[in-house]
Amino acid sequence: MIELKHVYKTLGQTRVLLDFSLSAEYKKILCLIGPSGCGKTTILQLLAGLERPDSGQVRGTEDLRVSYVFQEPRLLPWKTVAGNIAFVLRDLVPAAGQKGLIKEHLLMMGLYDYRDSFPNSLSGGMKQRLALCRAFAYPHDLLLLDEPFKSLDVPLRLEMVRQMTRMWQKAPRTVVFVTHDIMDALLLGHRVIVLSPRPASSLEVMDIDIPLEQRSIKVEPLTSHYARIMELLEGQSSASS
Repeated sequence: MIELKHVYKTLGQTRVLLDFSLSAEYKKILCLIGPSGCGKTTILQLLAGLERPDSGQVRGTEDLRVSYVFQEPRLLPWKTVAGNIAFVLRDLVPAAGQKGLIKEHLLMMGLYDYRDSFPNSLSGGMKQRLALCRAFAYPHDLLLLDEPFKSLDVPLRLEMVRQMTRMWQKAPRTVVFVTHDIMDALLLGHRVIVLSPRPASSLEVMDIDIPLEQRSIKVEPLTSHYARIMELLEGQSSASS
């Protein structure tokens, strides 16, 4: 179990987290959904050790290997598609095993034919797929995703959700996935936490038992969850206006 316990965090003059707690189960996907600026990215940075709480505790992340996918792909432009993945494997996977691991992940994401291409020749969606490939290929215990589909249109978002589902099912890991999109959260999350505007608090926690491959926002209970999340977010928007 990975936990934030009674965490307080201020950035500059802005109070982002106030007595905030959450827990992420081992080898499950936790989705955090909430309005822009509510503190979702700060939560990921605390889990990654890039920020420290002003007070409170971050538990369960000690000695974990963390893989982090940012809102933008952050690829190395001077390395090929395969080279971007090889770069994060260089000190962790023997050279003899890297080629097969890279091929496996590129095939899974439909990028193997582009293995010798450079990032500047890829579309936005392909760059996002490569970023996910690199993150999954890296031998990690905890995967942090910061709205990696934010700039994609709906069909491409759905394809990315399907690709991520397949990759997680191939090698289940603990995932904390930040999004502002209700559909992404419901299609991917084993647990969904709806956050308030900052300073963030948990408005509601939803546990979803439907297998990932069987999910559709047209089926219950996801339809009801969708409506409830909309109600919560719209209520917060009205309260702050």
